[in-house]
Amino acid sequence: MLDTRHSRESILRAGTVGGAVALAATFGGLDTGTVAAQAGIPDVPRNRSLQIIGGGGGGRFTDAGIGNPYAAGATHQIGNAALWEGLFYYSAFGDEMIPWLATGYSYAEDFSSLTVNIRTGAKWGDGVAFTAKDVEFTFNLLMTNLKLSYGADMQKYLKSVSASDDLTVTFAFTSPNPRFLFEYLAFKFDNGVKLLPKHIFEGQDPTEFLWFDVAKGWPCGTGPYKIVLWTETQKFMDRRDDWWGKDVDFGGWSAAGTLPDVQRIVFVPYSDDNRLAQLMASNDGDLGFTLLPQIIKPLVEQNKQIISHSFNRPPYGYIDWWPNSLWVNTELEPWNDPEIRWALSYALDRQQVIEVGYEGAGVPTEIPYPAYPALLPFFGSIKDLLQKYPTNKFDLGEVDKRMKAKGYAKDGAGFWAKGGKRIVIDILGFSIWATSGPILAEQLRKAGFESAYSQPPDWTNQAISGKFGGAWLFGHGASIADPYYTLYLYTSVNSKPQGNTSGGGGNQWSRWSNKDFDKVLETMNNVPMGDPRLLDLFHDAMAIWLKELPTIPVWQFYHWIPMNTLRWSNWPTVLNSYINGAYWHTTFPLMLHKIKPVS
Repeated sequence: MLDTRHSRESILRAGTVGGAVALAATFGGLDTGTVAAQAGIPDVPRNRSLQIIGGGGGGRFTDAGIGNPYAAGATHQIGNAALWEGLFYYSAFGDEMIPWLATGYSYAEDFSSLTVNIRTGAKWGDGVAFTAKDVEFTFNLLMTNLKLSYGADMQKYLKSVSASDDLTVTFAFTSPNPRFLFEYLAFKFDNGVKLLPKHIFEGQDPTEFLWFDVAKGWPCGTGPYKIVLWTETQKFMDRRDDWWGKDVDFGGWSAAGTLPDVQRIVFVPYSDDNRLAQLMASNDGDLGFTLLPQIIKPLVEQNKQIISHSFNRPPYGYIDWWPNSLWVNTELEPWNDPEIRWALSYALDRQQVIEVGYEGAGVPTEIPYPAYPALLPFFGSIKDLLQKYPTNKFDLGEVDKRMKAKGYAKDGAGFWAKGGKRIVIDILGFSIWATSGPILAEQLRKAGFESAYSQPPDWTNQAISGKFGGAWLFGHGASIADPYYTLYLYTSVNSKPQGNTSGGGGNQWSRWSNKDFDKVLETMNNVPMGDPRLLDLFHDAMAIWLKELPTIPVWQFYHWIPMNTLRWSNWPTVLNSYINGAYWHTTFPLMLHKIKPVS
C-alpha cells in the first residue's frame, strides 16, 4: 500500500525553493545536459525540453529497444505514441473526429465496405512517401498473423484490403460493419491500428523484427519525433524539423508552417509515487503519471506552478474512459443469482468511499460508461430504468430483505450464512485501489458479508481463471462515443466457459450471458453511430443489463495528472479540454502540437 502520509510530508517540505532543491538532491535530480553530452547528442535548452516522469516500473523501462509496435513487449505508452500518427484522431472531450494521415472516407450504403482517402505528401521519417499501399500492407499482415495485436479482429471482420492507387484504400468486410473506422482507424485513448512502412517490413518476421537502430533512424514513424537515446533508464526523443506535416494546415491543431514547440521529449522511468511527486515538486518534471488524490492535492497546493486538469480544485483530474465496477463470476454460486448481486450493490456507500478514499476527488457512476459528451444522451434515455434499478442506492434494509428471501441468516458473528456456510468476499485489485478497496471491504462487513481487500501479484490470473469465488475491482475500457462497445463486452460470444483462461472479451470477466441481450446487440451492430435508433436499442439492452446487474458499478475512474506551468503552457484543462492529458495514450501527439513554451 502507498504511504500517503510520507508523500504529503515530503511534498510539504518541498514547498519552498530551498526545500525543493534539497529534495531533488535527496531523490536524485535530472541532469539531462550531462546525459546528452555523454551520449554525444546535442543539448537542448531546458525551456524547449519536455521532461516526463512515467513509464516502466522500478525505475526502469521494460520496452527499451523495441521499435516495432507489434513485437512482444512493445508499447506506445512510454513516448512511442509521438512516433505514430493515425489516419484519424478522435477527441472524446470535444467529440471531434480529426482527419490526419487521411482526408476523408465513405462507406458503402449497406456498410459492406469502406473507402479511405490518404493525404497527399505524407512521409515516413526516412523520407519515403506514406501511401495507401502501406495501409494495405499493414492490414493484410494483421489478417494473416493471429499473433499480432488486432490480428484476430482483422481476420474476423475483413474480407480484403486493397489499394487502388497511392491515395485510395478500400476495406471489404465479411459482414456490414458501420463502426470499423471509429474502432480501428481512429487513434483515441489506447486504441487504433498502428501503420507500418511496407518498404521496411516487407519480408521481415513481424513478431521478431525489433526495428530499432538509432544510426538508421529506426523506428521511423510518420510523426514529428525520433528516438535519439533509449536505454533501460533514459529515453530522449528529438523533434524532426523535416516532418512532412509542417506544411499542412490541420485546423486548430497545427497550422501550416509550424512544428511542435517541444524540441526534445525526455522520459524518466517511474519508480514510485513518492519520487514522481518529488520530481514534480522540485520542477524537474513537466508532466507526470497519474497520482492518487492524497498526493496530487498537497502537490498543487504547495507548488503553485503545478496544476491538474481542474487546476488546484477537486477532483484534481478528469474522467478516464475506464469506469470502475465491482466484478464477480456470475457462473459461480451465489453470484449466479441477480438478487445476491443486487444485495452487494445496496451494501455499498459509494459516496463514502469517494469522500474518504479519494478525499472527495471523484463521482459515483450508475452505469459502466464514462460521462463523455457523446454518451450523455444515452445516460438521459434510461432515467426511468435507473429509478426502477437504483444502482447507486445505499440501503442495508434492501440487503437484509434480499438475503433473507434467499434463505440466508446472520450467524453468531453477524455474517450471512446458509447451511452453515458463510458468503466470503475477498476483494482483489491493483494499487490504484489501495485507498478505496479496504473501505469497500469494511462496508461489506458492516452489511453482513465477510470481506477483506488484498493486492496479490497474480490477482488478474485468479479473476480470469473462472474459479475465483470472491470479487475484484476493474474497469471498462470500451465505449467513449457509442454505447455499443461496452454492451458488446457482455454478449455471449465474450462469455468465457468454466476454467478457460484464453479468448473471451477482454474486460468481460463476469462470464455473464443472456440470449435476449444478444439479440438486441445483433440489431445494434448494424445501426451506425449517430443514428437515433440507438437510443431505443440502448434502452432495451440496459433494461436487461440493469435487472441482471452482471457487474456492480461503483465510480468513475479519474486521471489525476500533474502538469507544470513553469516552462510550458496551454495544457489540457477543464477550461480548455481539447484532449485528455495522458501521455500514454495514442492522442499524445495532439497535446504536443498544442502546448506552448512560457518563454
